[in-house]
Amino acid sequence: MKLVSTRGRYALRVIIDLAEHDSGSYIPMKEIAMRQGISLKYLEQIMPVLMKNKVIDGASGKGGGYKLNRPPEDYKVWDILTLTEGSLAPVACLDCDAEKCERESECRTLPMWKKYQEMTEDFFNNISVADLMKK
Repeated sequence: MKLVSTRGRYALRVIIDLAEHDSGSYIPMKEIAMRQGISLKYLEQIMPVLMKNKVIDGASGKGGGYKLNRPPEDYKVWDILTLTEGSLAPVACLDCDAEKCERESECRTLPMWKKYQEMTEDFFNNISVADLMKK
């Protein structure tokens, strides 16, 4: 089974941090890094991915930084994880870009893996950043 990497976990922490410290203005990456205990170098890899995919907005220069571009309840954990992790398929044959398996029609375990993947997606799609903000 695919484990969620540091990249995915940190991306969630960043989004939660931005939500909890939202004042309408941009939050410097340095502040996020200090609060979350994440190196600036690591955040410099995560933030462009989130910006490119329109998860957050960013501005450079004085007064620059990052902020959410929609309410916390509109961010689903599934979306953030699949954006930063890629596929969360439990087995290679269920990856989006996987070639069709020659054993698919006779595979005894495929229905189980499909159900597991469906349950995982449903689980993470039912958790928003707003939910994670609750202590």
